[in-house]
Amino acid sequence: MTLFLLVLLAALVFEYINGFHDTANAIATVVSTKVLTPRMAIAWAAFWNLVGALAGTAVAKTISGGLVDPSVINMLTVLCALLGAIFWNLFTWWLGLPSSSSHALIGGLCGAALATANGNWSVLIWSVTDAKGATVGIWPKVVLPMFSSPLIGFVGGGLLMWLLTVILRRATPRMVNVIFGKAQLFSAGFMGYGHGSNDAQKTMGIITLALYTGTTSGAFKDLPPWASFLRVDEFKGIPYWVIITCALTMAAGTAAGGWRIIRTMGHKMVKMQPVHGFAAETTAALILHITALKGIPVSTTHVISTAIMGVGASKRLSAVKWGVVERILWAWVLTLPVTGLLGYALVRLAHALTS
Repeated sequence: MTLFLLVLLAALVFEYINGFHDTANAIATVVSTKVLTPRMAIAWAAFWNLVGALAGTAVAKTISGGLVDPSVINMLTVLCALLGAIFWNLFTWWLGLPSSSSHALIGGLCGAALATANGNWSVLIWSVTDAKGATVGIWPKVVLPMFSSPLIGFVGGGLLMWLLTVILRRATPRMVNVIFGKAQLFSAGFMGYGHGSNDAQKTMGIITLALYTGTTSGAFKDLPPWASFLRVDEFKGIPYWVIITCALTMAAGTAAGGWRIIRTMGHKMVKMQPVHGFAAETTAALILHITALKGIPVSTTHVISTAIMGVGASKRLSAVKWGVVERILWAWVLTLPVTGLLGYALVRLAHALTS
C-alpha cells in the first residue's frame, strides 16, 4: 500500500509538471500576439484544460492496457516509469525545450516494463487487433502518430494560413488584427481543451494501471470497506475519482505557468500576428481532438510546434528560425529512447538494492 501511495504521488507530480511544462502549448501563441496577457492566458488555458480532461477516457484506456502487457506490471514498474518521465520533463523544462510529456511517459513505461520482464520484448504490445477489429499497440498508437501528426500539423498550419491569406487579401492589417484578436480567444480555448483531452488522460491511464496491479496482485486485499474505490478489476475501467483528480491537478499545473518554454515557442521560433496564432492553434486543436476520440496519445508539443512552423513557412521559409527548431527536434528524437533507458535503469537499480 505504501508503494501505491508513492505511485499516486509520483503520478500527480507528473501531471502537475505536465500542466506547467505544456502550458506553452496552449498559450504561447496567444501571449506572443498580445491578444491576452500571460496571466489571463494561463487562466483561460487552465479552465479549458479542465474541461478537456473531463471529456473522455479513450487515451487513458490506451495507456493503461494498450501498450504493455498489464499482467507483468507491478507497482515498482509504474513508479520507475513515472520517475523517468518526471526527470526528463524537468530537464527539458530547465533547458526551455518543448519536449513531449506524452512520449516521456510512454518511453518510461515501456523501459520499466521491459526491465520488469527481464528483457522479454514480448511484454511490449507492438501491433495487435482487438475484439472490435481495431489495430492497437505501440506501432499504430505511438510510432506512426509520432511521425504523421507533426507532418499533418506542419502542412495543415501552412494550408490554413495560405487559405486565410487568400480570403483576407483585400482586408486591411488593422481589420485582420481586430477580427483575429477576438477569434484567437476561441482557438486558444480550443487548444487548451485539446491539450486537456489528450494529455490529462495519460496520467489517468497510468494510475488505473497501478490500481489494477494492486488489485490483481492482492496488495489491496486487506483494505477497509471505505477504501474499496481503489480496487479495479478491469484495466480498462477508468474510475471517476481518477478522472477528477487528474483533471484538477493538470489545471493547477497549467495555472503555474511555464515561462521558459513559452518564450521558446511564442517568441523564438516565428514572429506572429493574431491571424497566425489562430491558424496554428486551430490546426493543432483539431488534430488533438480527433486523436483523443480515437484513443491515440499524440504529443501536444509536436503538433502545436509544427503547426507554428507551418504557419511561419507559409510566409517564407526564412521566417522560421531553424536553429531553434533544430534544438527542439533533438529533444523530440531523444525523448522516447532516453526515458525508456531511464525507466529500465531505475527498475534494475531498485532490484539490485532490494536483492
